[in-house]
Amino acid sequence: MVPDVSTGSDSGGLIVYLFGPGRRDEHTDPHIVAAWDMAGAPDPGRDPAATYSQLAKRLDTHVGLRTRELGGKKPPQHVWHCPVRTAPGDRYLTDAEWAEVARRIVHATGIAPEGDEKACRWIAVRHAEDHIHIMATTVRADGRRPRTHRDGQRAQAECRKIEAEFGLRRLKSGDLTAPRTPTGAERAKAERQGQTVTARHWLREQAYAVAAAVHNETDYFTVLQSLGIKVKTRLGPETGDVIGYSLAAPGDTNAAGESVWYGGSKLAPDLSINRLRERLPAQEMADRPRYTTDPAAPWRHTTTAIHTAHIVLDSDDDAAAQGHLAAFGDALYNIASATTGPHRAELQAAAMAFNRARRSAIRADHQAATALRKAAKELAYASGEPGGLAIALLFATVHLARAAAKWHEQRGHEQQAAAAEEAFRHLQAGYRQAATPVLADLAQRAPRAATARRFEQEVRTVLPDHADRILADPAWTALTTTLAQAETAGHNPRRLLAEVGSQRELGSAEHPAEVLNWRIATQPNRRTQAARSRSTTSGTSAMSATPHPPATPVTMKPEERSRHR
Repeated sequence: MVPDVSTGSDSGGLIVYLFGPGRRDEHTDPHIVAAWDMAGAPDPGRDPAATYSQLAKRLDTHVGLRTRELGGKKPPQHVWHCPVRTAPGDRYLTDAEWAEVARRIVHATGIAPEGDEKACRWIAVRHAEDHIHIMATTVRADGRRPRTHRDGQRAQAECRKIEAEFGLRRLKSGDLTAPRTPTGAERAKAERQGQTVTARHWLREQAYAVAAAVHNETDYFTVLQSLGIKVKTRLGPETGDVIGYSLAAPGDTNAAGESVWYGGSKLAPDLSINRLRERLPAQEMADRPRYTTDPAAPWRHTTTAIHTAHIVLDSDDDAAAQGHLAAFGDALYNIASATTGPHRAELQAAAMAFNRARRSAIRADHQAATALRKAAKELAYASGEPGGLAIALLFATVHLARAAAKWHEQRGHEQQAAAAEEAFRHLQAGYRQAATPVLADLAQRAPRAATARRFEQEVRTVLPDHADRILADPAWTALTTTLAQAETAGHNPRRLLAEVGSQRELGSAEHPAEVLNWRIATQPNRRTQAARSRSTTSGTSAMSATPHPPATPVTMKPEERSRHR
């Protein structure tokens, strides 16, 4: 059950909407199911003699008295509106049940506490099977305003109780860190335009993707504009510094032909200018990464940083953990941007799903996650996708997403845990799409039987507690090929197995050979490193210091919004 509290100043206009046909003739049999006084509330939906103006006048009685006391000035935002909707699949509620829902919500929010004879006047209108609209005028009979502080949160809490008592679908509790949901008007507009996402949703995704890829505030606005998005900044009156910004999607205008603007904080709490600055320096060249001639370096660095993030989630430092989850959210966008192949769609979906999991009521320590953020940004500059390393990175993201879901669940962050679980499912699907043909190819190139038996003996010697499970894993044959490649690259198989086998997850892994395979795949080629080191000392290191322009992040063009799900 979902309540959605808002305020306004036009009681007559809201009444016309509630009892009217709706924007698409979707309102059927509108009528009052509950009110401050059922006998004293004219019902235009049931009484042919009742008019909209009569109902508005009765509701505004106390507002009119207060207006005269204020010398003809109406109290601001004196109309309180709260639609309450059941979840898809919920059972049909009778008028009597909806009336109880309405009375409990006006009580919980402070609009009309039970037994308070001087409370605000209100009505609950039903014009569809699955929802009601509660409308109130927020001036009490004694002329005071009601105590509605945190009314949205209190309405949510009461709905959770109603769900349990009425046998309805139990929705996840929030913590006021969710982004604003699109309004009914925004959804209707997107539908008329043939889009499956609203302009608000589309802008939010573009902003997240760009923030993940760029290195400073200046680049953030520049890249957004390069995507056709209009940017409007708000400057401080004294310093002239940017203190806020708004975005408008290409072609998104109102009835007057003016662009529809959305403030950064209205798109998502962590897209406000202050939250962005916590992870995007203002300096033009701040935190630019150094680039090497090794195309595998960004993938390897990001994989290592994700393993570190996993360790942080197991620590007692919640602020650092939340910082790593925010950085992981950025990393998912850049991984999708740098990825090719059919599994890219799953990675993009995972990045969007994880947005709800990247923030909570715990304030993030972004500095603690600097290494992960920098490593992930390198992927925006990466050229080429180094097969096995890219899949090893996907494998690491799968495990971190699952750990993130567990971390949020342990702290009672229900919405974030569900979002992380959804991201996990997308990442797992993307990993399987990418990994299956690669593991099959490795198995086909398995080393000679004698070499495989030698590796088997090494496993039994180094990892005796896990050896039987590793050797029974379908990925064992592929692992022998990876071990042979690592040996050719200058690694000692026994030491390598001991090193990667001592890391987390092996005991609980469903496919331990697969885990070892990707851990070994991320190890650098020692012979190549030695050769590069000799070349660098000979005077060729200048190549590594030249910055490249950031790659344009993977985003949806306006015309692609209709294809996005």
